[in-house]
Amino acid sequence: MQIGELFILGFFGKILPAWLKEFAGRYGLGGVILFDYSCQTQKYDNNIETPQQVRQLCSEIARLPSGPMVFIDQEGGLVRRLKESRGFAPLPSAREFNHLAPAQKREILTASFAEMRQLGIHYDFAPVIDVDYNPDNPNIGKVKRAYSGDIGEVAANALLASEVAREQRLGLCLKHFPGIGGAVVDSHQEFMDISDALVPEQEELFYALAPKMFGDAVLVSHAIVRQWDEHHPMTLSAAGLGRLRRRLPDTLLITDDMQMQGLQKALGTREASLQSLKAGIDMLCIGNNLFDQEQEMAGIAEYLLQRLQDTTLDRSAVANSIERVRRRKALLA
Repeated sequence: MQIGELFILGFFGKILPAWLKEFAGRYGLGGVILFDYSCQTQKYDNNIETPQQVRQLCSEIARLPSGPMVFIDQEGGLVRRLKESRGFAPLPSAREFNHLAPAQKREILTASFAEMRQLGIHYDFAPVIDVDYNPDNPNIGKVKRAYSGDIGEVAANALLASEVAREQRLGLCLKHFPGIGGAVVDSHQEFMDISDALVPEQEELFYALAPKMFGDAVLVSHAIVRQWDEHHPMTLSAAGLGRLRRRLPDTLLITDDMQMQGLQKALGTREASLQSLKAGIDMLCIGNNLFDQEQEMAGIAEYLLQRLQDTTLDRSAVANSIERVRRRKALLA
């Protein structure tokens, strides 16, 4: 069983490292995530330099064993790995985008999505459908990542994005389940407890929109919802992921970055990865950007294979996850 299909891995630099090639050859590989900024060097010296260089890098990634998909966070505004200053298409923040005329919105999305596909990118970790319930939210509202505080406007923008993505054959991944617009802490630093900020209509928006998105994927946050699970964030919660799976049986469920501090303080990457797969996630995103664990990735894959053999992990559930990944690869080939 190719356990590597369940990984989306990041690496530092503009050249594919030997460890990533070896990982793909030995375990298979679901995807690779690209960054422009390195949290370790604190410079924009990571995977992205120019359109030509990114196209070449994506081509090399696609030729790896098992043909990994390329993922990127290209929401617009501050969360935009492909920047105009490096020669890429413009993309305003979600909040600014919301105020544009419909024709302008379509034109901007068409140019950006077409560019990503031409570069060899398969999935954009967007759109953000967190409703702007708290404009002071350090991770969403304050940095203009939410379209609007009006849930109807959020839905309309997401549906337009999906329409254009389908035309350009670019996969989209809704985020951040179950909706973190009302949070008061930065999810990169701590677990967010959104128990008091959860709005039923926000959760329902994921169920309504996911099957309509080209690529049909949802990124799951490390948020805690005590009503569903007092002890685990959504990425590790069988109860939380079970809610998702019952409503979205075919959707690809992907974790937010497993290196975020809340998970690290509680469990560390290896154990958190096991618990997340056990709870029902399909793909583990490990960016190797917040800190460097590149040399530990093969060990984590081996650990998960051992947990398959001793039945800690459900073999049929893992096989179903691998099948969902492979269906996306076929769709976006």
